[in-house]
Amino acid sequence: MIEVIPVGERGQRLSSAGLPESDTRAFLHDLEAASGSAESLSQDAQRLGRICKLGRELLARLPARSRRTAREKAVGNALVQLLADAAWRFFRAYRTPIYDTLTRKRTRFLRVEELAWEAADLLPGILPTHAELARESRSMQMDKDGLEIHQGLFFGQLLSDREIGLHLCTAMLRPTPEAVARLEEFRRTGALDLGPVRVEAKGETGYLHFHHPRYLNAEDDDTIGPSELACDFILLHPELRMGVLRGDPVEHAKYKGKRIFSAGINLTRIYQGKQSYLFYLTRDMGFVNKLFRGLAMADTPDEIRAEEPEQTLEKPWLAAVDSFAIGGGCQLLLVMDYVIAESGAYFNLPARKEGIIPGAANLRLPRFMGERLAREAIMFDKTFHVDSPDARSLVNEVVAGADLDQAVEQCVANALGSGMVSAGGNRKAIRIQAEPLDTFRAYMATYAYEQGFCHLSEQLVHNLERYWNARERRL
Repeated sequence: MIEVIPVGERGQRLSSAGLPESDTRAFLHDLEAASGSAESLSQDAQRLGRICKLGRELLARLPARSRRTAREKAVGNALVQLLADAAWRFFRAYRTPIYDTLTRKRTRFLRVEELAWEAADLLPGILPTHAELARESRSMQMDKDGLEIHQGLFFGQLLSDREIGLHLCTAMLRPTPEAVARLEEFRRTGALDLGPVRVEAKGETGYLHFHHPRYLNAEDDDTIGPSELACDFILLHPELRMGVLRGDPVEHAKYKGKRIFSAGINLTRIYQGKQSYLFYLTRDMGFVNKLFRGLAMADTPDEIRAEEPEQTLEKPWLAAVDSFAIGGGCQLLLVMDYVIAESGAYFNLPARKEGIIPGAANLRLPRFMGERLAREAIMFDKTFHVDSPDARSLVNEVVAGADLDQAVEQCVANALGSGMVSAGGNRKAIRIQAEPLDTFRAYMATYAYEQGFCHLSEQLVHNLERYWNARERRL
């Protein structure tokens, strides 16, 4: 959350940590001048870029974040907040001309990551470049001052605008160029090894297998691209009529050779500063939303109207849960049409212990179990064991582990046996009362903003050390 700092306090805070008075005075002078003016996108972007440069130079004069004294930490936080406030106001004022410039007046669709890098080129100094974030990723998360916060502010403002946000959501629902280019390869071979994900076609069903065995099938920057690609393959394949998610066996000594659905986000990567902020947006607006909504197939970005039916290519999805579905794994169950779990498995959303927002679970989980229980799960770390009554709203069948393969086969056979002519239509009809695209857009505006601060928060690092023993873990 951006803290509004009275002007009179700014100089006192910054000078209290021994920063050069001339530099702090120049920074505050430019910051104050910018707050009272609005000239043009080009002029104000140059001015804010200069302010961000001065602010970051001041931050660089302080010790690494984890080694700062209480006073130095307060000064560092003040600088980050002042820059965030200036960037937020700038994005609010210029989000429409920025987006229209980048998308050529919305005649082309750009994904989140494409927007991030092109906007960094358009607005030098304001948004981080790919190279700047690569350099910052060499630091532990505890030592980062938050270049990625400005990405959260930027996308929070884009998604806050209804027309821009719907255009961006639609861009993220389009099939990836790689999926289109390699579709015939998938159709010909029937199976592709994408590294941390495997995808295969069996009869009329596509199987997406999570295959990140060293990390208990956790999600991270390395898995999200292959996951979305596999999802696209299944949705685009004209002979496949439904999809199945399942985790492959893992290598961890405690679970060696056993299937695990998903351990959620890779917390070790976060702690070590290797996990990007953009992951959160590309995952939930791309891969997860495609599971929920299907693919937007329009070749041209015609006017997008929230009140009209969604034009998507979609198929029903089944999740087969072995062992557990933690965090992001549990989030995936909220967009499935059917869930089968082995007896003894469990689900949870340990957001409190991680310090981040659990994807779109805050939007979706209350629909399944009511707001009171959802708050307990998200904010008070409630675990749902599939054999208990509380988990009944998240799972359709519970079977013995030895019977899970057969249960999946029977469910697939039953679904395909009905012809599935109306599957896409019924999904859309259910979704229109539960979560229209515009509702998702509004949620993601808040998510983009808040997750930017959560991802770079000191509390996140503290939580990972306390609950995850993060200091002892290695990638």
